[in-house]
Amino acid sequence: MVDRRKKDILYLTIFLGLIIVFNLLSSLFFTRFDFTMGKRYTLSPITKNLLNNLKEDVQITVYLEGDFPAGFKHLRNSTRDLLLDFKAYSNNTIHFDFVNPSSGDSKTKESAYQELNEKGIEPTSLSIKTDDGVSQQMIFPAALITYKGNQIPVKLMQNKSGATPEEVLNNSIQNLEYAFISAIKKITRGGKPRVGFTEGHGELTDLQLNDAMKSLADGYEVGRINLNEVNFTGLDKLKLLVIAKPSTAFTEAEKYKINYFVMHGGRVFWAIDQVNAELDSLRGKGDQLAFPKKLNLDDILFKYGVRINYDLIADMNCVQIPVHVGDVGGQGQIQLLPWLFYPIFVPISTHPLVKNLDGIRSEFASTIDTIAVRNVKKQVILSSSPFSKILEAPTMLSLQMVEQEPDPKSFRGSPKTVGVLLEGNFASDFSNRPIPPGITEQGIIPLQSKSTKMIVVADGDILKNQISTKDGSAFPLGYDQYTGQQYGNKSFLLNVADYLTDDSDIIQLRNKEIKIRLLDRVRIREEKFFWKTLNIGLPLLLLIISGIFQHYYRRRKYAI
Repeated sequence: MVDRRKKDILYLTIFLGLIIVFNLLSSLFFTRFDFTMGKRYTLSPITKNLLNNLKEDVQITVYLEGDFPAGFKHLRNSTRDLLLDFKAYSNNTIHFDFVNPSSGDSKTKESAYQELNEKGIEPTSLSIKTDDGVSQQMIFPAALITYKGNQIPVKLMQNKSGATPEEVLNNSIQNLEYAFISAIKKITRGGKPRVGFTEGHGELTDLQLNDAMKSLADGYEVGRINLNEVNFTGLDKLKLLVIAKPSTAFTEAEKYKINYFVMHGGRVFWAIDQVNAELDSLRGKGDQLAFPKKLNLDDILFKYGVRINYDLIADMNCVQIPVHVGDVGGQGQIQLLPWLFYPIFVPISTHPLVKNLDGIRSEFASTIDTIAVRNVKKQVILSSSPFSKILEAPTMLSLQMVEQEPDPKSFRGSPKTVGVLLEGNFASDFSNRPIPPGITEQGIIPLQSKSTKMIVVADGDILKNQISTKDGSAFPLGYDQYTGQQYGNKSFLLNVADYLTDDSDIIQLRNKEIKIRLLDRVRIREEKFFWKTLNIGLPLLLLIISGIFQHYYRRRKYAI
C-alpha cells in the first residue's frame, strides 16, 4: 500500500514537472496553431514582419461596441480576434479598445458623432427590430489608429451592391487584415509618399478633386504638379503621378518629363477622357457633338502598351440622371431616368486592386485596346457589362435618348475593356529621338525603365466628386447626390494609390478568402422539429440509460 502511494506521488510530481517545463518553454517560444481549412486565423508573413518591427506604441480604437444584430457582433468579434493576434505578434506595441459612441445622453452622442465625422469616420443607419416595432440605430463600423499624435481612420465594412448581408459581412471580415495593416504602415512609415495631380491642361479642378485629394491626404503628401514648371529633381521626389481628365494637348517637353519619371521607376495613374462630351452641355443645348480630344498622348501610351480608342460606351448597367419631363400646374417635373453613357463598372476581376469592390461610377467612358509590348504584363481590371455597345466618335448625343427604350439585342456582346494594369520594364518613348525644345536640364533617360507599374482607365470622371448646387460643397467621391447611392470610386482610388506606391505587396492581403458556410434554410424549416427533438431528447435518453446502467452495476458489485 505504501509503495503504491509512493508511485502515485512520483507520477504526480512528474506530471506537475512536465506542466512547469511546458509553461517555461511556451513563454520562451511563441507560436499558434490554426486548424481551419482556409487558415482564417493565420496572419500573413507580410503582416507578421510589419508588426514585429514596430518600435513605438500604436493605439487602435474600434467603434463597434453596443447592442448589435448577430452580423455586426460577428464582425466585432472577428475584429477583436484579429487585434489580439496583432498584439501578440507586435511584442505588445499594439493596444486597442472598443468604444460605444452611442452611449450617454443625446448631447454626448451628438458631440461624439460630430467628432467622429471630423476624423473621417462615417456612420451607418441600422434598422433594428424591437417589441415596439423597428428602431433606427446609428453605428460606426470603423476604427481609428493613433501613432505619435497622428490619426488615420479605418473602414471596416465592405459594401457591395447586389450582395447579400452574409456576403457583405464575409467580404468585410476577409478585408480586415488588409484594412488595418495598410493603415498601420501608412501612419508608421518615416515619410508620406508624394502624390502629384497634374494641372495646366484643363484637368479636374481642386474642387472636383476635393474628396480624392482629401482621402489620400491621410497616408500621402498630396498636391498639384505643373509639368511645364517642375524639374527632374521634383519628379524624383514624386512617387505617384495622377493625370486626371486633361482636355488640352501635352507638349513634347511635358511628355519627355513623364517618360523620364516612368524610366526612373515612377508610377502613373492615367484617367483619360479621349472624347469630349459633357452632360452640362447637353442640358444647355439639348444635343451635342461628341468629338475626339487632341491630347497628344497616343504615342506614349502606345509605347507603354495600351491604346485608348476614340469612342463612347453605352451600357444598360448605368446611372440614373434627373431629367425634366414636363410641367404640371406650372411646376417642372423631374424624373430619374437611366443614362446609358454613365456606365457602372462592376469589377469581376479577382485582382486585389478591385476584388469585392462595389460598382464604380463613370461618365462618358471609352474602350481600351492592349498592345503586345516586350517585358510588360497587362491585366484587365475594369470592364463594362456584357449588355453594352460602342459608339464611334464623332457622334451626336441628345438628352432625348433617355426617352428611347434601348433594344436589348443591340446591346448584347462581350464586356469592353476600360481599365488596364501594366507592370514591368517599359521602353522609352524618346529612344532614338532628339530632346524636345523646352528641356534645359541634363537628365539620363535609359532605354528601358526600372521595374514599375501604371494603371490606365479610359475615363477621367471616376476621380471627380459631385458638387452641391446649394452651397457649392463637395460630396464624397463616388456619391451620387440624385440617387443617394455610394459607389466604389473612393475605395478604388485608395487601392490604386496603395498598389502603385507600395513595394511590399500589402495589397495581396486582399486575396485572403473566407468560405461562407451558410445553413440550408429550406432544410432547416423542414427538419427543425426533428433536430430540436434530437438535441433535447438524446441527452436525456443517454442520462437515463447511464443511470440505469450504474444502478445495476452497483447492485451486482456490492450484492452479498
